[in-house]
Amino acid sequence: MSLAVVSSRALFGLEAVPVRVEVHVGPGLPAFNLVGLPGAGVRESRDRVRSAILSSGFDFPAGRVTVNLAPADLPKASGRFDLPIALGILLASGQVACTDDTDMAGLVFAGELSLTGAVVSIDAVLAIALAVARDTPGAILVVPARCADVAASVPGLTVLAADSLAHVAAHLAGVSGLTVVGYQTLQAADMTGYCLSEVRGQAVARRVLEIAAAGGHSLLMSGPPGTGKSMLANRLPSLLPPLSHAQALEAMALAGVAGRNQPLDLTPPFRSPHHSCSVAALVGGGVIPRPGEISLAHRGVLFLDELPEFSRQALESLREPLETGSVSIARSSRSVVYPARFQLVAAMNPCPCGWLGHGVRACRCTPDRIDHYRSRLSGPLLDRIDLQVVLGAVGRGWSSLPLGESSAIVRERVTRCRGLQMQRQGCLNADLAGGALERQASLLPEARQALDDIALRHSWSGRVIHRVLRVARTLADLAGPDVLTRDHVLEAAQYRPAW
Repeated sequence: MSLAVVSSRALFGLEAVPVRVEVHVGPGLPAFNLVGLPGAGVRESRDRVRSAILSSGFDFPAGRVTVNLAPADLPKASGRFDLPIALGILLASGQVACTDDTDMAGLVFAGELSLTGAVVSIDAVLAIALAVARDTPGAILVVPARCADVAASVPGLTVLAADSLAHVAAHLAGVSGLTVVGYQTLQAADMTGYCLSEVRGQAVARRVLEIAAAGGHSLLMSGPPGTGKSMLANRLPSLLPPLSHAQALEAMALAGVAGRNQPLDLTPPFRSPHHSCSVAALVGGGVIPRPGEISLAHRGVLFLDELPEFSRQALESLREPLETGSVSIARSSRSVVYPARFQLVAAMNPCPCGWLGHGVRACRCTPDRIDHYRSRLSGPLLDRIDLQVVLGAVGRGWSSLPLGESSAIVRERVTRCRGLQMQRQGCLNADLAGGALERQASLLPEARQALDDIALRHSWSGRVIHRVLRVARTLADLAGPDVLTRDHVLEAAQYRPAW
């Protein structure tokens, strides 16, 4: 035969779109043409494929080789098309003949080739596996052996591990079979590295951290250096329950699309970018849009230390994702949507020098400098942060303070509280909106009056009132009652100080 069709996948954001790799080998002057909007990485595959075929003991056709990556209007990138292109050339040139039992329509290939013919690891293999399992049940995915265990974590998908082009060709010819990778179960990682019991004192901060974990609320901590802001933030993941299998796969798929390796476990991701990061690094971007830190923190925690030191443009870009749980990256040729349902935890100093309100060390900042420093955080951004707490210095007797509750004990309460929310409303309290919030956050008359009085005194917007209601709902869930009382409202209101 002179024509062969091999199935593969192209990435479009987090989606892996089906691609038909059509290879035609005909007479004429020797040529190797690639069509179908191939990117630079795909165009360079001509040299890799030629050397891989020769190194694997096959002959490269002397005629005219044309490879079409269909659909032609979808841009193709990466070297993951090397393997299907090479197999198409071998099939079209007649050097490999499939057995009668081989169903090429049910096989999906993705892998980059080295010059020696070895199949090397690729990025985004989990996104491809999820798309194949969802779109074509019963299909078999052939991927490099080094990343086959990642693809095998998708339930209901058969994964074959390919280590070289020659072995894949032998599998198609029925000479020898590829290894079937068993289903990979995910386990929760050991969270004993950071324990909340190591935080001495700061009872209010520990309480707020538990509330944030229980309801999925965003948190801003302000205080002088050494008050434990970063220490508390780093211990928040130890209070969170493990992700579900589907949530963990989604988080790992995003990391793969970004070209990062994510451990195969159920641990919520924790991202802590430096304050010098750009807008594209934080929310995503690039010529080929890739997910940023907010998407890499999907289903986990995004910690922004030294919050006012981030650029104003980067901070303002967080406003929409905090509301919608996703980010849309628009380019002239395409628009990509990445999930970004993260839990924001931020820390800042009270002033440029850091010592305002310390009690022992004097602040050297003028009122104008303090106002300018705090004005870097806009009102709309602060409105979207549920919990805001000011931490004070612990004092000289820090070493004699007793250890607090461990993360394991607090995590039990958090898990129980989250389970109650999911059973009642199908989402965490931080995600309640509209009519669902009104139904679930029903207030007693005295609680409603207290909320109205505080909102009028501080000129709260409707968004802030809803944020306070969500926090009060979490406080009620931690305490037990179904109805929000006045005490729940008052405690939730005290976590929104006037900066």
